[in-house]
Amino acid sequence: MRLSTRGRYGLKAMFQLALHYGEGPIPLNTIASEHDLSENYLEQLVSALRKAGLLNSVRGAQGGYMLAKDPKDITVGNILRVLEGDIAPADCVIDDTSGCDKEEGCVTKLVWMRIRDSINEVIDSISLQDMVDEQNKLLNNKA
Repeated sequence: MRLSTRGRYGLKAMFQLALHYGEGPIPLNTIASEHDLSENYLEQLVSALRKAGLLNSVRGAQGGYMLAKDPKDITVGNILRVLEGDIAPADCVIDDTSGCDKEEGCVTKLVWMRIRDSINEVIDSISLQDMVDEQNKLLNNKA
């Protein structure tokens, strides 16, 4: 399983906003240039994140985007599910409509379920605040 650029870039953008939480809106071009990302592509991602209630947007000259919640209340899982959909290594463990006729006796489905559950446990246990804290530790160790 591999995340698309939607998930990877979206997480980078949300992390950037978490770093500046409480400072007001951050222009999208600032986020794009900080991480060397396409501003047009980021617009698509932040639109989905805004619709999901994870971001707020402010129009105007001093406008931009900011987190709709405290960074401790937004998990990596929240972000990735908005941008990527359900996180699973196989369709048969996302829902019961996969249509696999061998599903009843499928031993590998148990493996896919355990992988899915492990991934979800990890991404749901890491908040944006955890990422900010880790960044601060890295910066303090360099000093």
